[in-house]
Amino acid sequence: MQKRILITGAAGYVGSQLGERLSHVHDVFGVDIRAGQGGFPVTVMDVRDPALAGHMRNNAITHVVHLASVLQPGPDRQRDYDIDVNGTRNVLDACISAGVQHLTYTSSGAAYGYYPDNPEWIDESDALRGNPEFSYSDHKRMIEEMLASYRQQHPGLSQLIFRPGTILGANTNNLITNLFRKKRLLAVAGSASPFVFIWDQDVINAIEYGIERSTTGIYNMAGDGALSMDDIGRILGKPVLHVPAALIKTALAIGNALHLTNYGPEQVNFLRYRPVLSNRRLKEEFGYQPSKTSEDTFRFFARHSMNVMI
Repeated sequence: MQKRILITGAAGYVGSQLGERLSHVHDVFGVDIRAGQGGFPVTVMDVRDPALAGHMRNNAITHVVHLASVLQPGPDRQRDYDIDVNGTRNVLDACISAGVQHLTYTSSGAAYGYYPDNPEWIDESDALRGNPEFSYSDHKRMIEEMLASYRQQHPGLSQLIFRPGTILGANTNNLITNLFRKKRLLAVAGSASPFVFIWDQDVINAIEYGIERSTTGIYNMAGDGALSMDDIGRILGKPVLHVPAALIKTALAIGNALHLTNYGPEQVNFLRYRPVLSNRRLKEEFGYQPSKTSEDTFRFFARHSMNVMI
């Protein structure tokens, strides 16, 4: 059956590619705070707009993919909270009001939090503890708690939730990839600082796979394996500086106070205690095998985005 799909954040990096893919088979509509450039209609609309429900109803939307999120938090945390948490609540209420059947939400592995006692490989049944000092991590935790409440109260709206690791593709450019572009890579002494990566095309393929089958459930999204900062340094041919956590915190506190960096001392735990996502359920229960491992994904990114000859 042909589906009528609404994508929030449709002008973004993943949303624009996903919309292009799905529009070959289904009727696809997008909303974003900026105009889209692709081959499907994108309405300029904030996810907090009360008119969202009417927009879904007028277009007879059956499936929603909620991608809109504040990826790079700014100085106004209340504004970020309003967009992330209250915006998601508005999307959920709009879905219920408009009779939408299925919601796909991209959460994040960050929802598990950055803690020293994280399991070596995190399973979907492990606790979501998002760090209060990281607004992105904290908001993802809050949103997942909200989604759990809506599953109980509104079972007619099916939910599919993905928790991706670090998404990389040929043109990815964000705060995380900026770390890899420096002449020397930074690692916290005594920590492997592992990353799990997922190829952007695997993200799009998995979302499409779930929509086609109207699948429900919660799944980590990562390629096989993980890479330490030393592994990343070897691939890029760059030195890795292993610096004690206390020294990094002091340097970041001074740099942030002098407006020399956007990073603060709290960022140390982002490097030190990264959640390492198990993809077992994605493969065995959801039925999707990522086409690239974490290492394959990083090497692809390095070749295409950093012009590294590998």
